[in-house]
Amino acid sequence: MLDTRELGRRPGSQRLVSLSVPAPADLGIEVLHVPAGSRVELDLRLEAVMEGVLVTGTARAGLEGECVRCLAPVTDEVTVSFQELFMYDDRDQHHGGDPDDDVRRLEGDLLDLEPLLRDAVVLELPFQPLCEDDCPGLCAECGARLADDPDHAHEAAVDPRWATLAAFEQDQD
Repeated sequence: MLDTRELGRRPGSQRLVSLSVPAPADLGIEVLHVPAGSRVELDLRLEAVMEGVLVTGTARAGLEGECVRCLAPVTDEVTVSFQELFMYDDRDQHHGGDPDDDVRRLEGDLLDLEPLLRDAVVLELPFQPLCEDDCPGLCAECGARLADDPDHAHEAAVDPRWATLAAFEQDQD
């Protein structure tokens, strides 16, 4: 929660804020996420407008996950930009706002950045993270990591229906 009391309700007043906050749990997708409790660096501009407080900023955080092709650990960093208007909570009484709409609201003089941060970070993450752009993945037969052994190969599989005939052929030689 971020306190906006210092802005008052004077349109045009603004405040610059830089802070480091712990990452919330489950910030990411199944294969790539910001570790819970790791530091998220925020650079924000809070600006009072007629309807509420306009928040513009960037967030930087470290990422951890695994490659979707070879399951190797992946570490990266994400930087996202965002902008969102947080409406004053008393605007509904004057303009007949719907409490179920998708508008973010101030809670008194406090604004909750977690949903905004979650939306911005998750939308920026790659859907299928890779350890390298040309990751060859795993061997379909034995599961060996092909990047570690590029010359990896297997003998041609013998069809079990012909195994007896193959044995007969070897006996003839």
